[in-house]
Amino acid sequence: MNTRHALIVLIVAAFVLAACAGNAEQISVTRQAGQEPLPQATEYFYEEQGAQVEVTRVVTEQVVVTAIAGATAEPSSPYQPQPLATYSPAATASPVGMPAATPPIDNFFEDYGVNPFVPTSYDHLSTFALDVDTASYSVVRRYLRDGLMPPPEAVRVEEFVNYFDQEYPIPPEVAFAIYADGAPSPFHYDGSYLLRIGVQGYDVPEAQRPPASLTFVIDVSGSMAQENRLELVKQSLEMLVDRLRPDDVVAIAVYGTEARVVLEPTGGNDKGVILGAIYTLQPEGSTNAEAGLQLGYQMANAAYRPGAINRVILASDGVANVGVTNPDALAEQIRGYADSGITLTTVGFGMGNFNDVLMEQLADQGDGNYAYVDTLAEAQKLFVEDLTSTLQVIALDARVQVDFNPEVVSQYRLIGYENRAVADPDFRNDAVDAGEIGAGHTVTALYAVQFYPGATGRLATVQLRWQEPQTRQVQEINGNVNTWDLATSFDAATPRYQLAVVVSQFAELLRYSYWAGDTSYSQLSVYAERLAAQIPYDEEVAEFAGLVAQAGQLRR
Repeated sequence: MNTRHALIVLIVAAFVLAACAGNAEQISVTRQAGQEPLPQATEYFYEEQGAQVEVTRVVTEQVVVTAIAGATAEPSSPYQPQPLATYSPAATASPVGMPAATPPIDNFFEDYGVNPFVPTSYDHLSTFALDVDTASYSVVRRYLRDGLMPPPEAVRVEEFVNYFDQEYPIPPEVAFAIYADGAPSPFHYDGSYLLRIGVQGYDVPEAQRPPASLTFVIDVSGSMAQENRLELVKQSLEMLVDRLRPDDVVAIAVYGTEARVVLEPTGGNDKGVILGAIYTLQPEGSTNAEAGLQLGYQMANAAYRPGAINRVILASDGVANVGVTNPDALAEQIRGYADSGITLTTVGFGMGNFNDVLMEQLADQGDGNYAYVDTLAEAQKLFVEDLTSTLQVIALDARVQVDFNPEVVSQYRLIGYENRAVADPDFRNDAVDAGEIGAGHTVTALYAVQFYPGATGRLATVQLRWQEPQTRQVQEINGNVNTWDLATSFDAATPRYQLAVVVSQFAELLRYSYWAGDTSYSQLSVYAERLAAQIPYDEEVAEFAGLVAQAGQLRR
């Protein structure tokens, strides 16, 4: 098989869908013991039988500390990127000839740090929860279109990569397939290869999706009057309502200072009634998100339909200033509903007075997904083109564990997923919450890996574990990726692989990652424009090329 044009299929699940689902046989894999991933800190510890054990510092850690502390000592690693002083967050500029844009105020993001390289001699296992959120990319796009560089903490690399189509083949008559490919990094000079690991879920035609019982929880507080964001909510939900089937049901709760019911459960054939309720809404009062969520979940629980999609859809700018306002406390309140089968989609709107942290954490605890709508085109993607993926969950508590071969791989770095880490021993602990995957969804993770000189053979074993939503039966599949499965050069890899790498490097540069090295926006623009020409049928790739160019202009 020509590696230029083909991905390496590792393995597909022996879990047959529909009528064959009950005959599935779990594939058993023996887990090797390992420690938790290295945190990015001055001192490293891990837990061993309840006791803290200090770990001797390694070369990789010295490189990271040098970057953070600004020390002058040269790291002993062969990779010695220059400090990113050129990309200081304070050095925000406007494109040539344009007046400086006014940065939005009261936006709340969280900095989860940047994963370091981990020597396989310390920990050869890398474990993380899958994530299909895409909000970070849309938020950053909004900043750039407004003529502003985004705050680095707004960037989550995995959400940039997962925003784009990876063109993995849909697995036929099975639940999931795992794909992997890789090539030498064009952005680093330390011998790193970039490994792409993809999980592709089975697709469900819209006509075959189960009926949906949806509860809209709409923020109508005063902050939703800014930028006409409530009007964008109405237009976005109108797109969803237009796609409802007669066997679907919609209820609506709103919240400002208090929460109230606007629409009792109504059949999807009464679209006029549903839209009429939506278009009567006006901004009012403070923001009691706690009351709105409590009322919405109570309504969803009362309207619960066995065998249907039972989902709450929260449309908000994420601000909460009345009642419980702490993201962790609010997220904890909805955990029980998620465990009982009511999932959550959070949809963010607005820029300025926007709480990204709350929206992301609610989606994580609500066993759902988080998207950000900055344009009607994004609303159409979420509620029209990807409606079934948005609504129907096909895997709960999905997680991946990559077992790197310590005889071949000297060290590795997971690019992104910093806030999705799972302790290695918890890979098979089903009490630990992980991620959810919708029908047809794709999840991709990128690793930077370095090999021992001349080493060949098994590079890693990739293991995927999840729960089937209806039966809660645990499924697991795995497969190997080898050194000979990698392309000999970056240009020899598929265009979609190249796109994932360039997108991830763009995110690394935007968040001032130490591992962005000497990469420049002009260098990324060359790759992005080339890929837009190679994938002319995908408008999102052309849009991405424009955003890279815009970021380069803002940095002049």
